[in-house]
Amino acid sequence: MASSTGSPDRPHLSIVVPCFNEEASVGPLYEALRFLGAEIIFVDDGSTDGTLNELRGLAAKDPDVRFTSFSRNFGKEAAMLAGMRRATGQAVVILDADLQHPPALIPRMIGLAEQGFDQVVARRDRNGETFVRRTSARLFYRAVNRWTDVRLDDGAGDFRLLSRRAVDAILALPESNRFAKGLFSWIGFPTVVLPYRNELRAAGTSTWTAGRLINYALDGLLSFNDKPLRLAVYGGLLASFVALVYSIWVVGNTLMYGVDVPGYATIIVAVIGMGGFQAVLLGLIGEYVGRIYHETKRRPHYLVKETDS
Repeated sequence: MASSTGSPDRPHLSIVVPCFNEEASVGPLYEALRFLGAEIIFVDDGSTDGTLNELRGLAAKDPDVRFTSFSRNFGKEAAMLAGMRRATGQAVVILDADLQHPPALIPRMIGLAEQGFDQVVARRDRNGETFVRRTSARLFYRAVNRWTDVRLDDGAGDFRLLSRRAVDAILALPESNRFAKGLFSWIGFPTVVLPYRNELRAAGTSTWTAGRLINYALDGLLSFNDKPLRLAVYGGLLASFVALVYSIWVVGNTLMYGVDVPGYATIIVAVIGMGGFQAVLLGLIGEYVGRIYHETKRRPHYLVKETDS
């Protein structure tokens, strides 16, 4: 495995599991993972159900199980970060608690890592998804790969194995606005993709609403590039050029044929169009300024309410 050497007593494998309202899933997931002989780190992201009680019970009966519980919901990015900070293994696997990331793939991921890969990325197909979800996902990845400085594979999510040096590289990145898929791609290192068939949730419903997915897509588009701002400059120059050409045409037409009937409709269309264009640009600039604002406050990524130790 391409990783830095660790202490002799360091576990070979750590498994990080972010959890949010997964009371019904953490038990079955633990049963699927406990035969691997790995360190299992659950991170309760401010659940409002009985998830934390389930984790307390698992940690009490199995010394390989560790848990961290947040003071509130800080998001999956923060939960993954907390899990990686606690992980002591030479390799770290990140997977969801709902069993849509098949634990049976982990031995194959370990085998690929032992061939020298620092990242083994599990990439799911789109089996079982609606036409709208598949289409929107394809458009998102096409836009990200065209406009950002990192490359993302459609279907490749957070389910992956990372070597110790890859984990250390992720932990060395201090930003508050964390887009994990982009960070995993940005650090580089030898990477291999492991395709698998999409699985249904073991229990409960997904917390990824349409609004959260749109915000996640915006994070992906804005977190790793400033090309939208440059596009705004080009758009402004184009609008100015069109206005100049139109002005020359109006003046020439007036000199040749006299004053025509005032173009009320043209003025209204131009005002509305330019107003909308400026509003989009202001919103785009606001998104970047907001990210700078959050970074300058230097708040912690999460607050811990309880751990097993």
